[in-house]
Amino acid sequence: MTDVLILGGTGWLSGRIAERWLLSGAAVTCLARGGRPAPQGATVALADRDHPAAYDLVSRSDWDHVVDVSSRADHVRAAVDALGARAGRWTYVSSVSVYADDDREDADESAPLLEPAEPGDDDDYGAQKVAAENTVRELGGGRTLIVRPGLIVGDGDPSDRFGYWGAAFLRARGEDVLVPASQGTDVQVIDVDDLADFIVATDAAGVVNAVGERHPLSEVFALFRSSARHDGQVVEAPDDWLGAQGVEYWMGERSLPLWLPADMVGFMRRSNRRYREAGGGLRPLADTVARVVADEDERGVDRPRKAGLSRPEELALLRRLR
Repeated sequence: MTDVLILGGTGWLSGRIAERWLLSGAAVTCLARGGRPAPQGATVALADRDHPAAYDLVSRSDWDHVVDVSSRADHVRAAVDALGARAGRWTYVSSVSVYADDDREDADESAPLLEPAEPGDDDDYGAQKVAAENTVRELGGGRTLIVRPGLIVGDGDPSDRFGYWGAAFLRARGEDVLVPASQGTDVQVIDVDDLADFIVATDAAGVVNAVGERHPLSEVFALFRSSARHDGQVVEAPDDWLGAQGVEYWMGERSLPLWLPADMVGFMRRSNRRYREAGGGLRPLADTVARVVADEDERGVDRPRKAGLSRPEELALLRRLR
């Protein structure tokens, strides 16, 4: 039986990974602080990764596979120091945010990276991931896999970025929906279940961009509109106008998710050739959208969100645009 240690295992992605390992017949241990349930059948080792003794319990065992999703380089450093000699294989889930530029289309895993974060530089997500990757590489490339996902999407997504559009079209049946200008803009996402399946099943080593196929943004909006059975109008707003109204790109309060600055043409157009060659699957985007729309409908379209516009904010912007 394969013994798997997941550093986490109770979060959105790490929980999906734990579930996949359990379904494959592995013995799964989740190292977590508690407060959220681990998948049924997993063993939980309670620990706080900020504590120097966080790995004491699990460092006494050998592990066939260790999986880490942390975005903190100090956590990754401590884990590698404590467990690296006891792990047969190590997978680290990084991000395409490690790349130094987003202006080149079809860039692959060899593209230049950001400078790694220095100790105490906790606010730069991409630089933290670079520093963490560098630590994992010390284990040796033959037994390590560094996965760099793009935007991870699916039901239950706590970031609300992709799901915002499901809610936006559901809550506006018979009324207008505000969208950013979509001409020449692509979307490239990875379904959380495809990513979890890949991490569990692949024997690839090295670095892999786990990103989906490219879809025109207008096509993505059309899929959400169809799945939500929206029968109002879709109203496009110019980039400069949205900026003047204080609407933010990509994420956060008063934002339009999937909307990016015009000079980031490569961010949603990266090469996924190595992911495909390593056995990575990609389900139809329409299936993911339908699942997300159903999830948003169940969770409530007017609930507080981490990304997007409230319906009153959206209506006010639509009135100004007219």
